[in-house]
Amino acid sequence: MKEEMDGLMDLFKREGVEYELYEHEPVYTSEEASRVRGVELRSGVKALVLRSDDGRYLLADLAADRKADIKKLQELANARKLHLASREEVIAVTRCEPGSVHPFGGLFGLQTYLDRSVLENEYVNFNVGLLTKSVRIRREDLTRLLGAVVADFARSP
Repeated sequence: MKEEMDGLMDLFKREGVEYELYEHEPVYTSEEASRVRGVELRSGVKALVLRSDDGRYLLADLAADRKADIKKLQELANARKLHLASREEVIAVTRCEPGSVHPFGGLFGLQTYLDRSVLENEYVNFNVGLLTKSVRIRREDLTRLLGAVVADFARSP
């Protein structure tokens, strides 16, 4: 939603983050986003909202060309069971449509986990709370502001 984008842009301005803003057709998958941005799939940051069996939500960020290993995330989050959040849950927790969730879980009040696969790219790309807008920022700015637990929980598809 626009409010989520504005909150993220405010954070970038406060923290001196240089970014490139892309406006494009609506994208729903990492592959579509990569294509409209004209960048490699692996430079995208996929943000997954997950729910634990005790009702907690968390955000898992990984390179867009990878798949999340839910069992590893369960161990990291100290959760007996994790499930991908439903569309309705994603909207309720983030105020964003699935596919537009940005990686800054702290802005949603969510514990955030960052897979090391994201750190392989000098620049990263992600949606900013809208299906029609994305940004590109430096990896260092992402890690500096994210406040995430950095771990290995992604696997190649």
